[in-house]
This record gives sequence, structure tokens and C-alpha cells, in this order.
Amino acid sequence: MHRAGPAYQPLAARMRPRSLHEFIGQEHLLSPGKSLYESIENQNPHSMILWGPPGTGKTTLAKIIAATCKYHFESLSAVLDGVKEIRATIERARLHQSSGSQQTILFVDEVHRFNKAQQDAFLPHIENGTIHFIGATTENPSFELNNALLSRTRVYLLKSLTEDGLEKIIEQALGDTERGLGKLQLQLSTRQKQIIARAADGDARRVLNYLEVLSDMAESAVGASIKTIDDEHINQVLQEGFRRFDKGGDSFYEQISALHKSVRGSSPDAALYWLARMLDGGCDPVYIARRLVRMATEDIGVADPRALQLALNGWDTYTRLGSPEGDLALAEATVYMACAPKSNAVYEAFASAQQAVRQHGSLEVPLHLRNASTTFTKQLGYGKEYRYAHDEKNAFAAGENYLPEVLRNERFYFPRESGLELRIKEKLEQFMELNKMARNKRYQQD
Repeated sequence: MHRAGPAYQPLAARMRPRSLHEFIGQEHLLSPGKSLYESIENQNPHSMILWGPPGTGKTTLAKIIAATCKYHFESLSAVLDGVKEIRATIERARLHQSSGSQQTILFVDEVHRFNKAQQDAFLPHIENGTIHFIGATTENPSFELNNALLSRTRVYLLKSLTEDGLEKIIEQALGDTERGLGKLQLQLSTRQKQIIARAADGDARRVLNYLEVLSDMAESAVGASIKTIDDEHINQVLQEGFRRFDKGGDSFYEQISALHKSVRGSSPDAALYWLARMLDGGCDPVYIARRLVRMATEDIGVADPRALQLALNGWDTYTRLGSPEGDLALAEATVYMACAPKSNAVYEAFASAQQAVRQHGSLEVPLHLRNASTTFTKQLGYGKEYRYAHDEKNAFAAGENYLPEVLRNERFYFPRESGLELRIKEKLEQFMELNKMARNKRYQQD
């Protein structure tokens, strides 16, 4: 049918919007009064990073900007192109600039896949106006792009399309006789459009791919020119779909954040849901295992030290068994940690200790804590008056100081009244009382 011949283009490519008027979605960026919309309408583009999930229109928007602003358009893929292609593209842009014919918009897809040196290669050409740079990425620019590149661009977050937006795209394709499926007179019910839009999971490209496959499966009613789609065909096509995860894109960070916060919030049901979502979307289970270890140390700590051991056991079990058997070990660790008593006392104590180090610099170790390993160091007083705790009552040297003198009275660790930390708190309070009594006694003697 329409697939025959060397000039064939997928429906998603044929239906690519050619102007802001045809563009669906991203109203938070492309509505009148918004800075990006106004810069395009006024033909005054700037360098930018378009960050968002697949199928949200990053490439399309870059082409619309070039067309609307009457700029020469160049495109690179960080997956396919290297230094040779970058140099050739920059040279073409320089020729356009020197001839005065057109300025150039350089679009770089998957820009986060370029290494630091490759990203830095664009900087002088952005600064001298040879190119207006537009990078597209599914990954958080703050983590994946150089600060130098970010400082020369504006970052715009593109959002997944709503189901209403996807239904509008379906209707566009069904009604367009030039580029879409209008000539086929394909008919879908409102319910069927909703089902397809929901399955596309916010991805415009995916909804058009579904529609194209379904158009090939459409059957004409006897004696009619209108083609219909059977629900069974829809189910068959959609079963091959998958939920969005992006393995490092915006959705990646949102879901791992949801998993972490569900564990922290003691919700085993929510934690299991997000774990299942991430595994279902193709997340590396070893990455999840590492994050579980982080949760055990940050949010549970010594309130239940078994959480860390169980997280490590889950990681080890997965590396030994793989999926799907090892997935259950991760699920077990997740549930245990969600149900475990919570404390971030160690996390906060370590941060406070680090701050003290930064604030006070390299304080000297008190003489009584230094090892007197030579005669000379003994003469200097190393180790003098050190009290061996095991020789003291309850193996505790009451009144002893183990910090630099200027920090003698500092406290970093404040255990919570949760799990094992409740007992630790009681023990430390006893020690502090003994210290107080010993120091008072020493003061009275002095």
C-alpha cells in the first residue's frame, strides 16, 4: 500500500508538524507570552537544550524553529557522528555565515552521549555566532552536560503528551489526506482512540506507529469504503508496547525518586509498585540494588543495621541468579526496608562532621591520642595520660576526650528514638552523664 517504493516514510515522519500552529503539546513553552514562543515568532532564536522523554517533539521543535526563523538547519546525532562530522558541519555553517546567506541552527540529538571534549568543541562556535546550538536529551542536563555548555544555553523541559493531546494527533493523522491516513477513510471509535492514546504513554511517535500498524490491519465492511479497526487487532498491537522508563531520562529520575521516598515513608506497597515499574521498563537491576544500599544507609542507618545487610544480600543474590529469580531478592530487601524503623541520624551526623572539618581545617590530634612509637615521641608526651577503655569500669573511660580541644564539646550524632537507636540513645545518655560527673569531679579537685 503506502509502504511501497523507495520514497516511503513512516507515518510519524510524514505527520511531523511543520509549524507551531500544527504542534501539539508543550503549551507551557509554546503559548503566546511564553519566552520560547515569542523568540520563535519574532525570529530571534537562541541556543538551547530541549530536555524531555522520547516522542515529545524535540527534533520537530528544532526544525520548526529553523524554518520559522529562516535559518539553515544542520543536524548531528551523538550516537552516529564523531569529530569528523562535527568539523564538517561547523565548516558548512561558517560558509553560510561568511556568505551572508543564512545563519545556522545546529541540532544535536542525544547530546548527552558526546563526551566532555566533544561538547566543549561547540563552545567557541556558539560564542562567535557561527551556530545557534539546539541540543536534545532524554537525560538530566545537570548531570550529563558540561557546565560550560549549560551556561551558554537555556534549558527547556518538554513534558510527556497528555492523552487528550495524543487523541488530537490521532485525529490529525486520520483526517489528513496529504500526509496521513485520510485517504484510507479509517474509522476509530472514541473509546478506541482513548485506548491507543493511553497505551502510547505520552509518546507522539509511538501513537502514530501504533496507528500505522493498525491501518494495515484494517478491514473494509462489505459494500462500504470505510475501514474499521477490530478491538482484537488493537489488543494484539498494544501488547507489544511497554511502559516508559527511558533508562536515564526524566522518567528515570522521577521513578527512582518515588521508590526511594516510598521506602523512606514506610510504604511497602508503593515501594513494590515503583520497583516493579522500573524493572518492567528495563532499568538495570544492579542500579536498583545500589540505590537500595543507599536507602539502607541514609534512611534506616543503625535503627536497624540488618537493612544494610539485607540490601547487600539482595544485590549479591541478583548478581548470582539474574532475572527473574534475583528480582525477588530485590523485592524482599525493598519490603524489609520499607517496614524497618527509620533514622537518618548517621546521615546527618556525618554531614555535620564533614562541615566541622571544612570549618576548622587541620586540627592537631591531641597528644594523649597519639601513639608513642619511639623514645623521642614519648619525650614529646605522645600517649601520655591516655586511658585504655578496657581497663575502666564498663569499658568506658569517663571524662576522657577524643576530639581536638577546640571541638571538645561538639556533638554530631543524635540517635533517634527508633528501633535499635532507641537503645543506643539510652546508652549514650548514660555515658554523657558519667562524663559530666567525671569532669565536675576533676574541676572540683583542681
